[in-house]
Amino acid sequence: MPTEQHPTLAPTLLPLLGGPANLRSVTHCMTRLRVEVADPTLVRTAELRATPGVLGVVMDGTAVQVVLGPGTVTRVAAALRAERQARTAAPTRQTLRRVTRIFVPLIPALIGCGVIAGLAGLLANLRWAPALVPALNAVASGFMSLIGVFVGYRTAKEFGGTPVLGGAVAAVAVWPGLAQVEVFGRGLTPGQGGVLGALAAALLAVAVERGCRRVVPEALDVLVTPTLTVLLPGLATLYGLMWAAGEASSAVGWFADWLLSHGGAVAGFVLGGLFLPLVMLGLHQALIPVHATLIAERGSTVLLPILAMAGAGQVGAAVAVYLRLPDDISVRRTVRSALPAGLLGVGEPLVYGVSLPLGRPFATACVGGAFGGGFVGFMAQDGGGTVGATAIGPSGWALFPLLRGDHGPVEAVVVYAAGLLVGYAAGFLATYFFGFPRKRPRAASP
Repeated sequence: MPTEQHPTLAPTLLPLLGGPANLRSVTHCMTRLRVEVADPTLVRTAELRATPGVLGVVMDGTAVQVVLGPGTVTRVAAALRAERQARTAAPTRQTLRRVTRIFVPLIPALIGCGVIAGLAGLLANLRWAPALVPALNAVASGFMSLIGVFVGYRTAKEFGGTPVLGGAVAAVAVWPGLAQVEVFGRGLTPGQGGVLGALAAALLAVAVERGCRRVVPEALDVLVTPTLTVLLPGLATLYGLMWAAGEASSAVGWFADWLLSHGGAVAGFVLGGLFLPLVMLGLHQALIPVHATLIAERGSTVLLPILAMAGAGQVGAAVAVYLRLPDDISVRRTVRSALPAGLLGVGEPLVYGVSLPLGRPFATACVGGAFGGGFVGFMAQDGGGTVGATAIGPSGWALFPLLRGDHGPVEAVVVYAAGLLVGYAAGFLATYFFGFPRKRPRAASP
């Protein structure tokens, strides 16, 4: 099929597949467009088969396979994904969702490796099992040394490129042999640029791949496109992206250190107080790359323990609501069922089931988070008592195994636990005394 027909084929296929709301996923193999649909009855199979350029249609439950041929299927799949995304989401929210879908699947590995790293550090400090410590460090560090490859793979997959090509380009930055490569007279460091470099390299790879798909003849597509997609972004990574991303990563780390050392209490107060509204709006997702960058560059993120104080304020507010509303059986039941999850850092049940519907308790919960964050920030001010988390995802009590600090894990645990207590207490007191409107005295009878 001529190349110029590709842009019009995807919009033609979209309504025949049930419209953008009916598409759950769009992938492809060498010859087939593979679509997962929500409602297979909306798929107009006969019209699909009759569409010029469609070589065949295979239906299997909610899975629809449209045979388009090599080269063509890649272009149509990319155009169809772009068409679907343009119709189903606003640009800003879609970007946040994409960032989330890139990093969230990596969180279980971050958590597991973080816990193992913490165990290795504890054994090393106690001088127990010295022969086991290097093995634990190897297990914990393996994923972190290759996290850029996973980020590149996920980025290419999310933005419509070939995932393995995104991973291949990102792998350039972590190859151990980079220590012998000189660029403009300066040596390179494996892993330089961290996750930001991997993200940028994979995005560039997606752009190059899309450009190749538009201009490379279909007969040469299988050979030429993967080669250029790895070669051009790979060279760009070596000769510019690694340096730029390295500077950006260093700036993120420097700013986090500066923020806490110069304005620790104020910064912690603001961050802890604003995090619940950010979660409610979904804007907290934008912080995921920041956390990942800090973990890759510094070994831990100093922001997460402060932001986790928002959950402490929520827990304190929920307890106050429970005591202030002794006759509201429904609310008290919700508090009892959601409180254990809140203590472990899962605050959505308390937010959407208790504080947000009541109005004022949501605001007073934010006050509790602000005071807890302010305490943790105050302890980090001037370089004393800084607490970091070696992984993202958990908060509340679940964050204890992932804590590390400038003065050892024990002090980190003590500071974080004290911050939780401050957040609990401030959230409780603010909600108990200010979270409910005062009862007006009844007017005297005439």
